[in-house]
Amino acid sequence: MKPLAPLHPDPLPAFTSPDFLGVEGLLSAEELALRDDVRAWVEARLMPRISELYFAGEFPADIVPDLGRLGLLGPTTPVEYGGPGRSSVMYGLIMQELERCDSGVRSFASVQSSLVMYPIRAFGSEAQKRHWLPQMARGEVIGCFGLTEPEHGSNPAGMITDATEADGGWLLHGRKKWLSNGPSADVAVVWAKTNGSDDPRSIRGFLVPTDLPGVTVHRIDDKHSLRVSESSAMSFDQVRLPADAILPESGGVKSPLMCLNQARYGIVWGTLGAAMACFDEALQYARQRIMFDKPIAATQLQQERLADMITKVTNGQLLALQLGRLKDGPGASAAQISLAKRHNVDMACEVAREARRLLGANGILGGWHSMRHMANLESVYTYEGTHDMHTLIIGQALTGEAAFR
Repeated sequence: MKPLAPLHPDPLPAFTSPDFLGVEGLLSAEELALRDDVRAWVEARLMPRISELYFAGEFPADIVPDLGRLGLLGPTTPVEYGGPGRSSVMYGLIMQELERCDSGVRSFASVQSSLVMYPIRAFGSEAQKRHWLPQMARGEVIGCFGLTEPEHGSNPAGMITDATEADGGWLLHGRKKWLSNGPSADVAVVWAKTNGSDDPRSIRGFLVPTDLPGVTVHRIDDKHSLRVSESSAMSFDQVRLPADAILPESGGVKSPLMCLNQARYGIVWGTLGAAMACFDEALQYARQRIMFDKPIAATQLQQERLADMITKVTNGQLLALQLGRLKDGPGASAAQISLAKRHNVDMACEVAREARRLLGANGILGGWHSMRHMANLESVYTYEGTHDMHTLIIGQALTGEAAFR
């Protein structure tokens, strides 16, 4: 009698690097070494338990000290403020490797780095930089970013949250929603209109410790997506802030949008990592899955699917690297970042979906990763500017005409 095959086949090998056009040859030895170090850490510390964490809806808080020790929080922060002072391309490679594991893990590092540490660097006082940035780089202080409100997402200039000068300080009142890292955050960067003005130019940033009286954190757990990422809403009921809570160089809606551009850049690389993971899983599965006495990799249908996927991934690699070189050189415009975010997120969504389909019924099981990536990427498609908003940002850059209304 023929022995029964196991219900679950042997695990697929560890990630490899799909690199059809030799894009990795454009990376320096230092960049490749950093990527390999992060990849090895992710494989050892996260991959064996990521499905369990996802189904439990749990962020692995035990990794935060490691993220700090490895210099993965605020990687571009200058050494004088406690960071490693790495390049934009190196930051991108970090995001790529974290999201090869899970978008929620990348979101944690991305929010800490781009939406909390960046505005302190860009708009904070010298005292604020020296107080907060070294602690955040070590992972000793966790931050979150409060811009979106329940009624205002794609139109942040319409925000209702306000801060009024009072008794030598500020009174903050309002609500924010979709604060990644919110449930664990020690401090929030909160954007508010000041002194009763409805003018978007009055928008300023404030550093708000989350344990202050009047601050309430509302945890959001009922999510189909980004389940490894902690999410919350926050309400601020006449919260008293000292005068030095304000980020003194912030001003207007331009300031939070500058922060979003930093986060969007990280997403360009992160979603590339998710797409790489899905393609790699699909290719390896196709080689080992036998159907009609041959591997499904030997069928025309699956070869076409794989060819489409690697083409998309390769385009994403080239786009991300060129954008990173621009950021490290002459600078990348907001529209260029929007183009890359729009393309790579959409690309990764398509690759994840096709990988899940190639896996067949097995693709819905936790032992494989493409469907988890597919669900996560639906959130990434929306946050840090929806796909449609980036379409209009690019359109405005091309035509000179704003079509947001």
